[in-house]
Amino acid sequence: MAQIKIYARRGLLQQGQPLISQAIHAAVVSALQYPPDKRFHRFFPMDDSDFIHPEDRSERYTIIEVSMFEGRSEAAKRGLIQALFENLKHMAGIEPQDVEITLFETPRVNWGIRGMNGEDLALGYAVKV
Repeated sequence: MAQIKIYARRGLLQQGQPLISQAIHAAVVSALQYPPDKRFHRFFPMDDSDFIHPEDRSERYTIIEVSMFEGRSEAAKRGLIQALFENLKHMAGIEPQDVEITLFETPRVNWGIRGMNGEDLALGYAVKV
């Protein structure tokens, strides 16, 4: 399971949301061997006054938070972060300097999905990649 939050300026998300979503999803599918039909993205458009950041970031500054079941290898997590940087640059025109990524891993038992505890859920894909 992977739930993804994307924070960026309102204007960037209004124009680029489909490409940003595509870039993120391609990275998750590739690096985590995630099923292509599972996409859980939430976009948080920010007003300029509510999105304060250092001057060395541009107007395309984007924060990505990925909540996922624990169990992925360090190599898979490193691969995901690298794929996110590359895909966002090549597919959505957002430079790596303007992207910050945080991965949050929690035990499956801490999730509730479709009326079940995450520990009891049959996923149909591997988490330990």
